[in-house]
Amino acid sequence: MDPSTSRPAVVIDNGTGYTKMGFAGNVEPCFILPTVVASNESFVNQPRALTKSSNWLAQHSAGVMADLDFFIGEEGLSRSKSSSTYNLSYPIKHGQVDNWNSMERFWQQSIFNYLRCDPEDHYFLLTESPMTAPENREYTGEIMFETFNVPGLYIAVQPVLALAAGYTASKCEMTGVVVDIGDGATHVVPVAEGYVIGSSIKSIPISGKDVTLFVQQLMKERGEHIPAEDSFDIARKVKEMHCYTCSDIVKEFNKHDKEPGKYIKHWRGTKPKTGAPYSCDVGYERFLGPEVFFSPEIYNSDFTTPLPEVIDKCIQSAPIDTRRALYKNIVLSGGSTMFKDFHRRLQRDLKKIVDDRILASDARLGENVKAQPVEVNVVSNPIQRYAVWFGGSVLASTPEFFAACHTKAEYEEYGASICRTNPLFKGMY
Repeated sequence: MDPSTSRPAVVIDNGTGYTKMGFAGNVEPCFILPTVVASNESFVNQPRALTKSSNWLAQHSAGVMADLDFFIGEEGLSRSKSSSTYNLSYPIKHGQVDNWNSMERFWQQSIFNYLRCDPEDHYFLLTESPMTAPENREYTGEIMFETFNVPGLYIAVQPVLALAAGYTASKCEMTGVVVDIGDGATHVVPVAEGYVIGSSIKSIPISGKDVTLFVQQLMKERGEHIPAEDSFDIARKVKEMHCYTCSDIVKEFNKHDKEPGKYIKHWRGTKPKTGAPYSCDVGYERFLGPEVFFSPEIYNSDFTTPLPEVIDKCIQSAPIDTRRALYKNIVLSGGSTMFKDFHRRLQRDLKKIVDDRILASDARLGENVKAQPVEVNVVSNPIQRYAVWFGGSVLASTPEFFAACHTKAEYEEYGASICRTNPLFKGMY
């Protein structure tokens, strides 16, 4: 028996904004890091002396140092602020890996510096966005098997793991719609019996980062005195700490105007360069930020379809026999679904669309035929911020997981193409 199957698998969920990593069987990830790499470019840009007597050893060691001198996550961000020699690179854009060299470096530090484990001793579960091309899975497999020499690898689709995270002991529901709103991408993905219905996936060009940018824009237009270099970070923190979803935007404006003392929050900070303290008010942006999902026209004139309508279109384009089950289990996942009352507003708006359709159908058919009411249920749970990681942790701790993984021996025999398909296994359905 392979000794690495007796050790817990490593679960890494790489997102556009944050990466969640830890070991299977744990309830929450060991580390949640910004997906960013700060590498030292000064070695690479050194002028090369063309004379034959130039010290090749110095050049060689400079190359080695360039390979080693990089930082990831919060550490990388603070290095780039304190020194101009470090350049930031974001390996994942809109849910897809954009820079494979940076991604490899990120995994290297994640495994050796943060998780502090030997990759040759653990099976790995990695995640991917639902729209990923099969070639990307091959690249991932190549890096994992060739660079890190892992004994086994499974690449799971994020929405399937988010559904698995909603497990309860009594029922194991693998049919549902996953609304995954991350930092860089928003997907609405219908899943039937553990299989993604690929033709019905909907993607929205509004994500967590857009909420941050909108909050930043609102504060800037109102003339709040925020240091320019910190404004994005402050907008992000305001979003995470103070934003909430309202049921009626007009009523909310009136509330804020009547009782400003109750609803307006204050933000205090110090300027990074001078150290001088400053303060600013946080007002309408508290509810206008998350409103971009329900009334996108206030932020983006190119895309004006509200999220509930996109979910409805997604379910209506799925096979007819799965639709009732899909409406009954709409699962939220990703940090940008954590706004207070987000699930209530989503459920209310979606129920209204569905009920209006049933009323229209009844009016058209007359008194003879009555449509059965459709149950709409939006599931919210406290772990939705890292639901994908938790689902991975649950599945990677089942005994069937190791049998479903692609092993190093298979990779050596057949090549990277084996990573294109990752079979469902018991525990997923």
